[in-house]
Amino acid sequence: MKIENILIAGQHESDFYPYLKQLEKYNLRFKATDIISQEDMNWADTYVGFAPNENFEPSKVKWVHTFNAGVNNYLAISGWDNTLLTRTISDFGEKMSEYCLSYILTDLQYHSQFKAQQKAKVWSVKSPSSLKDQIITILGTGEIGQKIAEVFSAFGATVNGISNSGQDKAYFNQISNIENANTILERSNYIISTLPLTQDTEKLLNQHLFDYLDKAYFINVGRGKVVDTDHLLDALDEGKLRHVVLDVFESEPLTEDSELWERKDVTITPHISALTDIDDAISCFCNTLKKLENNESVSNQVDFSKGY
Repeated sequence: MKIENILIAGQHESDFYPYLKQLEKYNLRFKATDIISQEDMNWADTYVGFAPNENFEPSKVKWVHTFNAGVNNYLAISGWDNTLLTRTISDFGEKMSEYCLSYILTDLQYHSQFKAQQKAKVWSVKSPSSLKDQIITILGTGEIGQKIAEVFSAFGATVNGISNSGQDKAYFNQISNIENANTILERSNYIISTLPLTQDTEKLLNQHLFDYLDKAYFINVGRGKVVDTDHLLDALDEGKLRHVVLDVFESEPLTEDSELWERKDVTITPHISALTDIDDAISCFCNTLKKLENNESVSNQVDFSKGY
């Protein structure tokens, strides 16, 4: 692919400074996302940024690279027949693994209970549970899901997966497709969702799946709209779930009137489990650019049929 004019959406001039030497043969145009014009789109053959602008049209360029791992904001726009879309691949799996591990260990080691006991000056012994005795189910067995599986497997946990294909992958004890997920879900102590948002996954986690659970602990680091929030709350009330950790939500930021804020069995974080490091995003863009110029295949190309 021949690339000449690269339109970079957002105020990233200083972020790109360390990379200017390797990009010196290209024409770079930095514009704040909200002021990108039709003329800018007509000039560019490549669009780079976190989000599309109101004048963004995929058909105007050869290639679009998003600084995000998720691509929903781009897929909402039609006209991709002749345009390549790539996404940022970084250490998201490692970051999400640490996030999930921190909450599960906090639960197993009874941190909250011992903190309350300290405040009350109570000496009461309760033996922590071991991670190696837990069954952890990961919804979504892509790159991020596999990394999380690798981390928990290293501690001796039994890690199962649920995916579209049900295909076996490293670090998973067992993988099932969603149609046959009940036997895995019924035995799960902890459930982690890494699912992307697609037409098939929207509100996939609903009463039908929650009914298989028995006092499970749920973490969502994927996409908020994959979960039916009303059904999630019902599952908590009915004891199908005993606690949930939510980093993503159906609508963000979470509104002040949301019931989720008030519940003691819900932990909320503001979409921080795997923040995009701009340097990693630019590095991924430059590596992808080099491969495209050399007519090499790229592993971060978005599959429109899958939505990720």
